[in-house]
Amino acid sequence: MEQAEQFDRQGMTLLLGAPGSGKTTFLKALAGKLDLSLKRKGKLMYNGVEVNSSTPQHLHAYISQYDLHHAEMTVRETIDFASNMLGTNNEFEMIGEAARRKHDVVNEVDKNLDSLCRLPHLEKEETLQQTTLSILGLSECTDTLVGDEMRRGISGGQKKRLTIGEMLVGLAKCFFMDDISTGLDSSTTYEIIKVIQQMVHLLDLTVVISLLQPPPETLELFDDIILLCEGQIVYQGPRENATDFFEIMGFKCPGRKNIADFLQEVTSKMDQKQYWIGEQHMYHYHSIEKFVVSFHSSYLPRLVQDNLLLPNSNIVNGEVVKTGSGLSRWNIFKACFSREVLLLKRNSPIHIFTTIQITILALVISTIFLRTNMNHKSILDANKYVGALFIAVMLVNFNGMIEIAMTIKRLPTFYKQRELLALPGWALLTPNFLLSIPISLMQTGLWTSLTYYVIGYAPSFIRYS
Repeated sequence: MEQAEQFDRQGMTLLLGAPGSGKTTFLKALAGKLDLSLKRKGKLMYNGVEVNSSTPQHLHAYISQYDLHHAEMTVRETIDFASNMLGTNNEFEMIGEAARRKHDVVNEVDKNLDSLCRLPHLEKEETLQQTTLSILGLSECTDTLVGDEMRRGISGGQKKRLTIGEMLVGLAKCFFMDDISTGLDSSTTYEIIKVIQQMVHLLDLTVVISLLQPPPETLELFDDIILLCEGQIVYQGPRENATDFFEIMGFKCPGRKNIADFLQEVTSKMDQKQYWIGEQHMYHYHSIEKFVVSFHSSYLPRLVQDNLLLPNSNIVNGEVVKTGSGLSRWNIFKACFSREVLLLKRNSPIHIFTTIQITILALVISTIFLRTNMNHKSILDANKYVGALFIAVMLVNFNGMIEIAMTIKRLPTFYKQRELLALPGWALLTPNFLLSIPISLMQTGLWTSLTYYVIGYAPSFIRYS
């Protein structure tokens, strides 16, 4: 990435670029999510303060293009867990002040937020998640399972809204959303962007969204545009001035042409010539480097800088918050333990099936190694007991394979939550380990009770226990 500029502290910016132009890398760099092994140079600053490892995670949020959730949980339960992990139940009072400052904005979002801010303190914590779901249009599916390929759940557009809602309850001031229109139709994309636009102008948020081919009605919802080509910013500025810049360069967008498509094609060597408005014999290919130099020598970069110099009542002494959410390890453990108990209940048919399987196999093995045929006279007799023990160990291992498969399936969601919700590894491992102990003891106890005396092991109770 080269020559990245500033972003308006209150507005929506559209990030345009062809696949492979570096959009995801750019957004991850802004959100501080790049791999530490990558070589970087330059500074990332919020309100003039450089971002480092001590900067609170809840100041910014990166939303991936992939919707990774636990299929067994409902929409409300997913939002509740994200809210608990981000520790922001007591910070939602700031929204009331923002809603009261914007008397000119009257819509459903304002009404929902205003009703929340009038509630007592304890009821605010209970209503936070419901208000977020109402803002995102998820009220009708709050108790519906998220679902996956094997389990029926919410639609793709609702999953995308849920992904945004997970980060929205964290009350971050900067959101970086990567290709959130993936797998969605244009109507659903427009509805989601419209909701985000209302939140941006109500809460003074900074949002950067990358879209591949936004339709004209969606494009009009954005305040600024960034055109990214081969890792370089070709244009950054107001949406209204985007076509003017390229017209100065000699390229004009046709009247019926989608502006977003024009901006991505005008830098392409294959499609650039069709937009040339000068004499055809005077046309020559304008490289990306030439566009970059022309942009930085124009008046447009100064427009962005002048906009940042405007006063903002939300900034105090130009500093960012230095303290995080203060979520203790005990609260993290309680949130994760409650979720594991919930997932255990939802997956109870699997554990019931394994219990029935163990019971049936224990009866079968008992008849194979019946004690009337199990003598204690020779090494060959001992081999029969070893065979019975080997089968028991193998069956226990095979039952454990089910748990391994379930854990592997949850890994992508865990990696996302570890990165975005600051979920530590021990918080997932410890509750899972504690809850697996009684299940393992129950299954092994059931197997031993059904096979021990029938097979003819040592009759001593001490050896049995």
